[in-house]
Amino acid sequence: MKFQKLIASISIVALSFIGCQENNTSTGSTNKETMEFTHKLGTTKVTVKPERVVVLDIGAVETFDELGLKFVGLPKNSLPPYLEKYKDDKSIENVGTVKEVNFEKIHALNPDLIIISTRLETSYDELSKIAPTLFYDIDPLNYISTFEANTRMVGKLYGLEDDVEEKLQEIRYKIDEVKNGLENFDEKGLVVLFNNGNFSAFGQESRFGFVHKVMGIAPIIDDLEVSRHGQKISNEFILNADPDYLFVIDRNAVVTRNPSKKEDIENKLIKETQAYKNNKIVYLDPFVWYLSQGGLTSTRKMVDEIEKGVAQNKD
Repeated sequence: MKFQKLIASISIVALSFIGCQENNTSTGSTNKETMEFTHKLGTTKVTVKPERVVVLDIGAVETFDELGLKFVGLPKNSLPPYLEKYKDDKSIENVGTVKEVNFEKIHALNPDLIIISTRLETSYDELSKIAPTLFYDIDPLNYISTFEANTRMVGKLYGLEDDVEEKLQEIRYKIDEVKNGLENFDEKGLVVLFNNGNFSAFGQESRFGFVHKVMGIAPIIDDLEVSRHGQKISNEFILNADPDYLFVIDRNAVVTRNPSKKEDIENKLIKETQAYKNNKIVYLDPFVWYLSQGGLTSTRKMVDEIEKGVAQNKD
């Protein structure tokens, strides 16, 4: 067996790529090249250019889509509108949602590879019994590093490194362009999730910290609770914080596909904030921010939304 070490490391998630060749005992003559990836949940050996892939993370679906790669199974019940073209594709099996998958259907697909993320972290061992399983991790404190590492992982696996680097460079350039347009920007923002009449706030170390850590919008509050579900807050809390910009993510629009009424979000107290008075309440696409993130498409859309909502609306 021949081994060639290819190593890429990041501060939070160490991903290593080790290419090797193994004899295929079923044919006795065909060699299959494999790569080994070390991720948060373990080490996974994957056949190079796998043909039968089940992708259970929407960010990974986006990246496969933009690179022209195929899948045999997707969580079709969780696809955002910009990926709905796959819903009616009969060559792709619907294996459930990003949180609840049909293990029997996945097993029947006989996949070469399964890709998951945080929502299915506890199912890693069970899925690994079906096929090699990779964990597609995004660290809010190092969003760009982990996003790029995941994307390069796919590019390396399929020999599409040049295509990946071109797309990553395009996104980095766009981020720099928007941030340069916000030079000397001193207004502060608050990111909130609206769910059935209640607000939760998310700080710069949270899953929505992209607004602050990547795009450079200073948080109005520095010590928010760090939790996947955010810190539960009241309307009075938002009024007292009085952010210059209020970024709103409507969870109902994703979970029930029934968007919340604007008047429920912009209630009496919210209308007293500077954000409302100055027309600086920014509604972020919940399918991008809440459901996806971490893919080529969603990352690009996130940058575009900050540019549209803030850079073009700054004083």
